[in-house]
Amino acid sequence: MNENKRISGASGFLDEQTKEIFCITQEECAEVTQAISKVFRFGLDSKHPVTLKANKESLEEEVGDLLAMIDILIQKCIISDSNVNRARIAKKEKLKVWSNIDL
Repeated sequence: MNENKRISGASGFLDEQTKEIFCITQEECAEVTQAISKVFRFGLDSKHPVTLKANKESLEEEVGDLLAMIDILIQKCIISDSNVNRARIAKKEKLKVWSNIDL
């Protein structure tokens, strides 16, 4: 793949590798959403009728895939680890106020 080829976007240009990283990350987000939807519909321990894989296991795999992509976003300096961690801490603080989740 030609690393010099750039894709124009609303906020500037993305090289092909960065575009691919974003595309795969977006796909993984959608797969996590789908896995959570199946948990809501069928339960955490319910198994897929063909693969016999529990919804919990599928969710764990999809979350792992997403975390791998987040690691790559950080390793490639596309996003900042410190900013991600700052946002993670801020979200947990908001959840303490605005949700019923015990943290």
